[in-house]
Amino acid sequence: MTADDGSDDRDDELQARLHERGLRLTPQRQLVLEAVERIGHATPEAICAEVQKSASGVNLSTVYRALEVLEDVGLVRHAHLGSGPPAYHAAHDHAHLHLVCIDCGAIQEADIALADELVGRLAERYAFTTDVEHMAITGRCEKCAAAALTRSGPSE
Repeated sequence: MTADDGSDDRDDELQARLHERGLRLTPQRQLVLEAVERIGHATPEAICAEVQKSASGVNLSTVYRALEVLEDVGLVRHAHLGSGPPAYHAAHDHAHLHLVCIDCGAIQEADIALADELVGRLAERYAFTTDVEHMAITGRCEKCAAAALTRSGPSE
């Protein structure tokens, strides 16, 4: 990586946030953060596979511990995109909704402002504070919806 890609700033931010909590920047934490930034919306298993490309000795439990620390210091976030493990993405990504296709598994990002009305109604009616970034909205992507319509034929 070169200084032009922002890696020096990210490394400085990572080191500063860890230092504030009395933690140090380990090679494993740095590799995990780099993998999350490269992949985006990745499970710990996928992150581990990515890290192992350059550091074969890193195991899944190390990745989970690193993700926990990186989330605690605000550098990664997770979302529950289905029934499996959470998916992680860089915290500096813009806030977004996760749209997950139930057929092909594709993940799309949508502007979080689209949920404003729902969030407002939940707050008004139930005094419930919603964190929509941690959840997934499931359905069918455009391609799978068209394929499903083709399979079922025109509706009567």
